Amino acid sequence: MAATVKECLELQLLEVEMLFSMFPKEGEIKMRDKDAVPRVQRYLRSSEAALPPQLEYSVAVDVGESKAKVELQVLLPHLYPHVAPQLFARSDALNRQQQLQLNTHLASHVSSVDAGELCVCAAVQWVKDNSLPYFQNHKLPSGGPPKEEGFKVTFHRMWIYSHHIYRQELRKKIFECAKKLNLTGFCLTGKPGVICVEGIRENCDEFWRVIRYPSWKHISCKHVESIDTEGNIDSLRLFPTFEDLQFQAHGDYGLRNDYHMDLGQFREFLEQHQSAHIFQILFGVEGKLSNK
Repeated sequence: MAATVKECLELQLLEVEMLFSMFPKEGEIKMRDKDAVPRVQRYLRSSEAALPPQLEYSVAVDVGESKAKVELQVLLPHLYPHVAPQLFARSDALNRQQQLQLNTHLASHVSSVDAGELCVCAAVQWVKDNSLPYFQNHKLPSGGPPKEEGFKVTFHRMWIYSHHIYRQELRKKIFECAKKLNLTGFCLTGKPGVICVEGIRENCDEFWRVIRYPSWKHISCKHVESIDTEGNIDSLRLFPTFEDLQFQAHGDYGLRNDYHMDLGQFREFLEQHQSAHIFQILFGVEGKLSNK
């Protein structure tokens, strides 16, 4: 397995070098972690067992002769190109439906690339050649990529667990990101911390990318629920807004505000939102309701 991973990482570095030669201007390619490439290089030169972080970066792509740009966000699993990369194209100039269509057609194009072949450069070129129609119309013109009848989207509900959520700046980041991506759900503040987001799959994936970096160590996505639909996703939501969820803590505040939330109340909240089964997934126990 280690040799296979090293072979994949060598190919990933080769592709990154190609991209930097294609986009030499400062800021066109942004590495999420500036030390990621050196750490991969050190891993390839040594026999250490610990894997380096996954390469994650974005490429700013000019769209035609317009001033619009599309940012292609890239996350490479260690076994890419034998495992598909996570790609997400976004632009502030695109509305939600346009961005969804762009990413759906991009995913279709990338899936046509043979397994084991590098595809990020091809994805960048596809975005460069095919993004302009999405800026021009809500409905793509006949010359653009075809839109199938019965256009399907994937509705996601993502359950995220953290050892704790305290910091005000972190909570602000969570709420701003959820609002920007049109996600509903909640953030349970305290110890433990729990986040639920629900909405279009691509938006949930983007939320997960944003909040877990650069250095949130004690966080994991415990469970994802997915539904393919051709209808309005709002009918699938369990939560009408993105809610700031806080319950009475057990005990007094400590020196580090290290307080435990009343999980019985949280269990009741999940029950009220048809999600009681999630309690055991998050905590490994079924839990009991608080006494009224």
